Amino acid sequence: MIIAVVLLALAASPPCWVRGERADLDVRISRLDSAITTLGTDTLMVCYSRPRMLGRPIMARVVPFGEPWRLGANEATTLTVSVPVLFGEIRLAPGTYSLYAIPEQREWRVIVNRTAHRWGIPINDTVKTEDIGAVTVAVETVTPPVEEFRIQFERGGRDAVDLVFEWDRTRVRVPIRRAPA
Repeated sequence: MIIAVVLLALAASPPCWVRGERADLDVRISRLDSAITTLGTDTLMVCYSRPRMLGRPIMARVVPFGEPWRLGANEATTLTVSVPVLFGEIRLAPGTYSLYAIPEQREWRVIVNRTAHRWGIPINDTVKTEDIGAVTVAVETVTPPVEEFRIQFERGGRDAVDLVFEWDRTRVRVPIRRAPA
């Protein structure tokens, strides 16, 4: 039954937005990916691109501390929700939003933005005027290191999930739950 619900949700979800031609995705260094889950029978989907470590130092270098980071590569990372949710404590109506973060060594601020269909950088004052709110979350350590950036949902109950970001030795999670009526 759960498999059927997820397959139905996948069929009903719009494809991830990309700038340019979808045929050009094959030549990108960072591949486009998505994750999908349900809250009851409602759908949540995240779209993002997956950069790789490739021997580079990631945290505080490729991902700068104290500066906005697009949570991936290429287009802005997006979250689509089909039901009102609490993203941390931020109430979101059904729709599509972009996400970015301001990483630090021990915590990250994950920001929700109204403008979904945009290139991931720059995250300047024009982009920031569309910010809805931010959630501060603790950093966890991952062993072994995660070579390719990934975003996934982890189940927290029928009406709750964590949106999990992992790269290198870093993991952060943002709780998402169905918003009360």
